[in-house]
Amino acid sequence: MSTATIGRREFIKLTIGAGGGLLIGLYLPTLDKNVEAASPAEFAPNAFVRIAPDESITIIVNHSEMGQGVFTTLPMILADELDADWRNVRFEPAPVDPVYNSPAFGMQATGGSTSTWSSFDPMRKAGAAARAMLIAAAAEQWKVEAAQCRVVEGIVRGPSPEMKLSYGQLAEKAALLKPPAEVTLKDPKNFYLVGKPLKRLDTPEKTNGTAVFGIDVKMPEMMTAVVARAPVFGAKLKTWNSKKAEKVPGVRKVVEVPSGVAVLAEGMWAAMQGRDALEIEWDEGAMANFSSRSQHEEYAALAKKPGLVARKDGDAGTAFAGASKKIEAVYEVPYLSHAMMEPLNCTVDLRSDSCEIWTGTQFQTGDRNAAAQIAGLKPESVQLHTTFLGGGFGRRGNPMADFVSEAVHVAKAAGAPVKVKVIWTREDDMHGGYYRPAFLHAIEGSVDSGGMPHAWSHRIVGQSIAAGTPFEGAMVKNGIDETSVEGAADLPYAIPNIQVEYHLATVGVPVLWWRSVGHSHNAFVVESFLDELAAAGGKDPYELRRTLLAKHPRERGVLDLAAEKAGWGKPLPEGRGRGIAVHASFGSYVAEVAEVSVDKSGKVRVHRVVCAVDCGGVVNPPN
Repeated sequence: MSTATIGRREFIKLTIGAGGGLLIGLYLPTLDKNVEAASPAEFAPNAFVRIAPDESITIIVNHSEMGQGVFTTLPMILADELDADWRNVRFEPAPVDPVYNSPAFGMQATGGSTSTWSSFDPMRKAGAAARAMLIAAAAEQWKVEAAQCRVVEGIVRGPSPEMKLSYGQLAEKAALLKPPAEVTLKDPKNFYLVGKPLKRLDTPEKTNGTAVFGIDVKMPEMMTAVVARAPVFGAKLKTWNSKKAEKVPGVRKVVEVPSGVAVLAEGMWAAMQGRDALEIEWDEGAMANFSSRSQHEEYAALAKKPGLVARKDGDAGTAFAGASKKIEAVYEVPYLSHAMMEPLNCTVDLRSDSCEIWTGTQFQTGDRNAAAQIAGLKPESVQLHTTFLGGGFGRRGNPMADFVSEAVHVAKAAGAPVKVKVIWTREDDMHGGYYRPAFLHAIEGSVDSGGMPHAWSHRIVGQSIAAGTPFEGAMVKNGIDETSVEGAADLPYAIPNIQVEYHLATVGVPVLWWRSVGHSHNAFVVESFLDELAAAGGKDPYELRRTLLAKHPRERGVLDLAAEKAGWGKPLPEGRGRGIAVHASFGSYVAEVAEVSVDKSGKVRVHRVVCAVDCGGVVNPPN
């Protein structure tokens, strides 16, 4: 997921909570122009850190945990500025509230590799503010200046040896103090947690089986549901008969919902058996005759025509006319499913005046708002609990809120009050749409008399993941979806004549961002074609890249490191070869060298891959 970001913010407004502990809240103004400014009541204090008299420190994390480690890295950042004893630190997923909006998106969401960098300063400031208040509480009790006090791992020490108080002992008193208007952050050289290898806080529950993923949610009187969805995208339900399904032992209800027919039962097996017994007739609509072949023909025809210009440097057309050598290539990449380990699921407890939801989501704000609209409730009457995610990769961050909306529709059709968990089978998940789009790339390139790339023309044909979503206004400019051309339109290589064009293809297959989004196909195409140009000009692929990246030190840095560690240029056993590539996306710069062989039968074997990564600062090195 990729949207505009904001710069540094003056955002801290601390508030104090009661209850015998210290509560530090942050005031985060609405950052997205499409999100209406909330009333003061909606920006009520929401803690990022709670310190209790029993010494426990709970850090509330506003990003979803789907394997990337935010339930450890974000607490590490706050705890470091707090000078906390790491042994006392706990984590808790944040509820849905504007105070937890991501600075990267202006709403509560997780994606685009933004969690750590977007939360780095806010978490540091929250920790520093809490620390200042605790020191002030100790100084007041001892009748000394705060500057005379220091903190070591959760213990405030005064100028005399006997002056020693723990954070737990100070929590209640600190909660009564006026918060600081400004805070001073540490010099990074004094970090004692950030940058150090620490065991992940969520590892114990993930290994002992107590971690709760969405699919694990259970409650009394809860039914399990599966949905019979259309076999063709865009198909409409014509008729359905549930008599046989209702005779399956354990089936409780069969209801129609916008996405198809839902079977609610006492358990998953009964629900699946009931669904298999349904008699359904569909109007398959315009996509009934759609095929990969017809899609290829349409895309190939578009690629022969001029498209919308995403980048133009020099004059590629004129340059081709005088080129020493010109080459062409066509690359095609398919639709890709997110294929998370945990299939989609959502549990809903719907009542006449409230709705409670448990699910693994990357898009809390959008999902809660969609659920409220379907249930006919105000957003504040919908409570969404973010569980652990068994993989996400963008699929659980759908602007259309499809799997959450469907579950609320099922509950509503079943009749409140009702508790139901809607589960997608693995087959449902693979067939259910919202894939990484398929693309066709047509590229032409030329080299000059010295063998150096001289012109580059790249036409990209594919669907937009932003069109028709709330993100269209921010992500589609002059008809060009920035995610379709990212990694291609910002080509870093110093080629004098570059033209990148885009054709928007209209296809009825639902598409969505997928891990690394447009970079996932553009990096492959760009690096593959640069190798073709290197061969056409008689250049070493590594040396050519190095020359063309003279003004891009971070790309060149990882390129050189990967080549060095892989032994680029050193002899290899007969039948083996090396390939090299470099690319930057979402703030990380990566180069890889692969050592590969092909036997006489054409079988490819990868023997070794050397990878160099420059992702900036690292909070928890081994994790």
